[in-house]
Amino acid sequence: MSETEEHGFLSKVIGPKKRWWAYRARVKQLPDDYRTAVEAIERYLMLFVPADGDSASAAFEDLADLFEQAAADGTPIRGVVGEDPVEFVSAFAENYTRGGYVPDRERERLVKTLERAAGEDDGKGGKAS
Repeated sequence: MSETEEHGFLSKVIGPKKRWWAYRARVKQLPDDYRTAVEAIERYLMLFVPADGDSASAAFEDLADLFEQAAADGTPIRGVVGEDPVEFVSAFAENYTRGGYVPDRERERLVKTLERAAGEDDGKGGKAS
């Protein structure tokens, strides 16, 4: 790995590229709803600036592990993230980094995407009944 790749900004956000692409391949294999949930969480986690690339890689790999197991067990998305996805992701991120500032619009985006992934969005901006 080049020094730029090892110590650059991108590697601080996602970790080593090889680990990142392995993680992305795993996510791609998830059922659609689980993949949507993971990608929403991933996008939100990108706002937490990790202390180092290894920490970021471990977080993303653990996220893939969690959702692979949930999909295999048939655990619903809400069974994984609970009723407050922002709280879930914040607690999850604390295991890997001290976190960063997350704008309110990104919190709302995470909540709405996970509602859609969990089958709770009626497609009109409200909750399905």
